[in-house]
Amino acid sequence: MTSPQRAKKAVNVSISADLLAAARDCDINLSATLEAALELQLRKRRRDEWLASNANSIEACNRDVEERGTFGETLRSF
Repeated sequence: MTSPQRAKKAVNVSISADLLAAARDCDINLSATLEAALELQLRKRRRDEWLASNANSIEACNRDVEERGTFGETLRSF
């Protein structure tokens, strides 16, 4: 999801001094790590919001599958 073409914006963040020192000792790119962590959190948040807003439809679909089975289920050969 991260792209070198993306416009960048400088921001200030505060982290513990020990954590910063450890990250620097390990040559961890703070900007790339923060971007990756934020993208992951945003994906999780959007997923949770989507699931919540579609919960009724998902439940109805699951009930329908339980009652009627899935499309093509009768075409399976055992």
